[in-house]
Amino acid sequence: MQSKMEQRPNSGRISVVINTYNAEQDLKQVLESVKAFDEIVVCDMESTDHTIEIAKSYGCKIVTFPKGNHMSAEPARTFAIQSASNEWVFVVDADEIITNELRKYLYEYVESKDHKCGLYIPRKNYIMGCFMKSSYPDYQLRFFKREGTVWPPYVHTFPKVDGPTEKIPKGNQKLAMIHLSNTTFERIKKLNEYTENEVEKRSNKHVSFMKMVYEPAFRFFKAYILKGGIRYGKIGLIQATHNAIYRFIVLQKILESQNKQKLLNNSYLNQQP
Repeated sequence: MQSKMEQRPNSGRISVVINTYNAEQDLKQVLESVKAFDEIVVCDMESTDHTIEIAKSYGCKIVTFPKGNHMSAEPARTFAIQSASNEWVFVVDADEIITNELRKYLYEYVESKDHKCGLYIPRKNYIMGCFMKSSYPDYQLRFFKREGTVWPPYVHTFPKVDGPTEKIPKGNQKLAMIHLSNTTFERIKKLNEYTENEVEKRSNKHVSFMKMVYEPAFRFFKAYILKGGIRYGKIGLIQATHNAIYRFIVLQKILESQNKQKLLNNSYLNQQP
């Protein structure tokens, strides 16, 4: 990687940033797909598996962000981005594969005179080995200038880039990130972790009886009917059901948190002289 950095001007170099926590399952495939970039920064949250060992074998720059009670990678995103050495940063998750076509496109993009400060990249999501065309292009803001970029510490958020952004046209699917599906166990585990983070982000949301009925039902309808999940049979049904369950659990946890806080406040007031 060092020789490639020496051949390119500073403005044309790209750092890949990967946040990890016990990410050994797909990490080798991911690193293999990004090894031709100028730098790979692995920001690890104190993994206990072989994540660090794998990252070292690919010559990655490794930085550590204390996991603490964090339930997602988002609190570590800004730290990871600022740990990169180059002007341009490409954030890749530890279960995403990058095509050669996309890598070449990004280098051509930074060398062009009319580039923006950030670029939304389409993503192809695979569930149980099946490409879910219904969710494509699933744009993600993952490529941007490092300077001035801040990533909010909440799950399912996009970074705040200091300048204008644009999207890669969705016509060429070779210019999309390939998002590998998690196992059923991993999906259920992340369901709990991500919904915990959603509670912090939406703690002031009013949760009514109708919202608890309507919002999960609409999530199912949107994924299964409006986005065409019905065309994928059992897999489409599983995805739509997961979407509905996710929304229901988020609302349930928000309501539980609010009711608990009310109880604590009332108990405190009742103790006053």
